[in-house]
Amino acid sequence: MRAEAVSLVEQIKQSVGLLRRHLDVETSTRRLAELNAKSEEPDFWNDAETAQKLMRERTELEDRLGSLARFESELEDAITLVELGEMEGDTAAEQEGLDQLKAIKTEADRRQVEALLSGEADANDTFIEVHSGAGGTESCDWARMLLRMYTRWAERHKFKVELIEETAGDEAGIKSATILVKGHNAHGWAKTESGVHRLVRISPFDSNARRHTSFASAWIYPVIDDKIDIQINEADCRIDTYRSSGAGGQHVNTTDSAIRITHIPSGIVVACQMERSQHKNRATAWNMLRARLYEQELERREAEANKINATKSEIGWGHQIRSYVLQPYQMVKDLRTGVVSGTPDEVLDGDLDAFMEAALAQRVHGGGPEKVEDVE
Repeated sequence: MRAEAVSLVEQIKQSVGLLRRHLDVETSTRRLAELNAKSEEPDFWNDAETAQKLMRERTELEDRLGSLARFESELEDAITLVELGEMEGDTAAEQEGLDQLKAIKTEADRRQVEALLSGEADANDTFIEVHSGAGGTESCDWARMLLRMYTRWAERHKFKVELIEETAGDEAGIKSATILVKGHNAHGWAKTESGVHRLVRISPFDSNARRHTSFASAWIYPVIDDKIDIQINEADCRIDTYRSSGAGGQHVNTTDSAIRITHIPSGIVVACQMERSQHKNRATAWNMLRARLYEQELERREAEANKINATKSEIGWGHQIRSYVLQPYQMVKDLRTGVVSGTPDEVLDGDLDAFMEAALAQRVHGGGPEKVEDVE
């Protein structure tokens, strides 16, 4: 085979080998058989919560083992196609096999990064909170675009998305919004998106068609289960009720059922308006506050454990992570990893995997550039 094909095959085999070791195929296969047997027992669903947890574990094991088997089968097929193309002088078949190898490598690399998601809450569902920055209508519109980007990213990965809270901008866009993304490893993948996002474009709100720079922030924190004990003193919190300010229609609240909780010691503010019931919104808001405080603790631990790389892994409002330039040229650049895309429209439509994978790999391995210059 040509050198390019040989190199791809070696890289894929290395990735598959790492995945096999990380998964411990023999142990996982045995555990899957146990779960399959359990699921067929007559009283399996008597304890619905335990049953659902076991079913999620079974689905995850089936997915991981199935992916390994698929990689190995597709690799053999692609190698055969390349070799046959070379033997018969069929350049089209050879190129097809080469394209298949590239596609397998891309997916294997993604799975390899995903296998390294081992944080306490990486497997959990996640909240994604978006806030507009200074800049009035322009920033509110940018926040709306970010919210759509994360919604589309979640939909691409077959995650379920629920709108928790949304505060409309005065003229257009949104001042803030929170969505709940449900799916395995949702938080693990999304967590590196926390930070400030900058947009450069010709403003549709400027009659003189001038170029504007806008800022909006994303904050990512995991959904935590009841087994994680987060103590909150209610005396430290201010609870406000207000009327929903959504986009309109039959689902907008007509009473003050929306809830906002401010945790005074930390300054954390959470809000929920998804339900008509104030009681349900209050319960969801308390869960969100517990999750935010838990994420704050995880950040503290990570910062202590990675002091050498603290500047690379820092997240928060004051740390700009990515620039999206629509005018005078087209580019999205991640300022932490150096990953660049020349197709902003695709990125804004949820094509974020390359950015997430690079940021995750950097956090796991502590690598990456010391400094990446921003775009103008």
